[in-house]
Amino acid sequence: MDKFVNIIGAGLAGSEAALQLAQRGVHVRLFEMRPETETDVHRGGDCAELVCSNSLKSTKPESAAGMLKAELAALGSQLIAAAGRSRVDAGGALAVDRDEFSADVTSMVKENPYIEYRVMCVSDPLDACLGAADATILATGPLTSDALAQWLVDKTGSDNLAFFDAAAPVVMADSLDMDVLFRQSRYEQDAPGDYLNAPFDKESYDAFIAQLVAADRVIKRDFETKDLFQACQPIEEIARKGADAPRFGTCKPVGLTDPATGRRPWAAVQLRAENAQGTAYNLVGFQTNLTFGEQKRVFRMIPGLQNAEFARYGVMHRNTFIQAPRLLDRDLRLHGVDAPVYVAGQLSGTEGYCEAIASGLMCALFVYAQLQDIQAPLLPVETAFGALLDYATDPATQDYQPMHVNFGILKPLDQHIRNKGMRYAAYAERGSRAMEGYVADIRAKGLL
Repeated sequence: MDKFVNIIGAGLAGSEAALQLAQRGVHVRLFEMRPETETDVHRGGDCAELVCSNSLKSTKPESAAGMLKAELAALGSQLIAAAGRSRVDAGGALAVDRDEFSADVTSMVKENPYIEYRVMCVSDPLDACLGAADATILATGPLTSDALAQWLVDKTGSDNLAFFDAAAPVVMADSLDMDVLFRQSRYEQDAPGDYLNAPFDKESYDAFIAQLVAADRVIKRDFETKDLFQACQPIEEIARKGADAPRFGTCKPVGLTDPATGRRPWAAVQLRAENAQGTAYNLVGFQTNLTFGEQKRVFRMIPGLQNAEFARYGVMHRNTFIQAPRLLDRDLRLHGVDAPVYVAGQLSGTEGYCEAIASGLMCALFVYAQLQDIQAPLLPVETAFGALLDYATDPATQDYQPMHVNFGILKPLDQHIRNKGMRYAAYAERGSRAMEGYVADIRAKGLL
């Protein structure tokens, strides 16, 4: 096919879109500003680098995240396949060795003869110097350059909203006190478990929270709800809402039994392996805005972490996204631009790793349909990502904030099921049927 597509950004969404289009014989120019232009949170210049967590969330079929993974597999996602090849143990979640995952995706991209990979910071995605394109996909993520963000404002007449995301610290395994920590997944007392648990008693927890709230922060002001996506609230901001707030959230001890006492701890911090070798662990849910020195001081108050060495400190970074309900069609095409420009990933106003992969994949399908002059069918609203697309691009959606897939935005069942587990299973079964029909439809149209 003698067609060209320019993709700006080689993160999760851009890499998936590039690989999908190349697989269909479309020539792709993939532009990435790293490592020529660095960011505060990326470590290198590879494609699809994970900067917050190494977890792609639950694989359980009856969860919204599990539904999304099944949908990605059904659509032939190349990044989900790569995640499977670099998987590390994480209970019911899909977690990856982030270096192996990124290296795998980078190899697939750079070795594909249909993909031309260019390192440069793009300020105008329609600039003729990039090369003539039949369509353009913007997948620049939460750290979109100021120049490109300004281009979006100029073209759409709409302001972008910048707020802060937060990443959790990573500690070295050999610096942890395994006489204090215990290995257990929630409710799995007989199995070894995929998580390390740091148990607090009431006294040590209260002392920790007091120091956490008082610690010096990089950004020296209290955040309001509008500033922070709720799933990435820094742990100190959660604690600021009340001393017990972390204990009912990320530090909840439910389903855990400390073998040293035979009882449930007062609170617990869970640590998840960052790589297949288990040489580094992520403090689950401990996104933070504390200075590096304060992180070292305060987080070493966690039982078992008194001598912790930090492989990576937690950081906060900007998240730029467009107001999708006002600016995007259901096929992720951008309003206000004469040329066909599509938006994928976090820039489109979705949140989450798998959601970024899904938006890149769907962008590729929509662009390929445009190139073939075919009307691409929309994802059914009964599917997890179809529901998210419907919500995120609905002009009636007010006060939009980045959203994960979740059961709260799915179309209600025809008959209400009181039991939550059975209700979620019914959502998943209905979504699976809808996805089967969708795959058959796009295959018949030559899109898959």
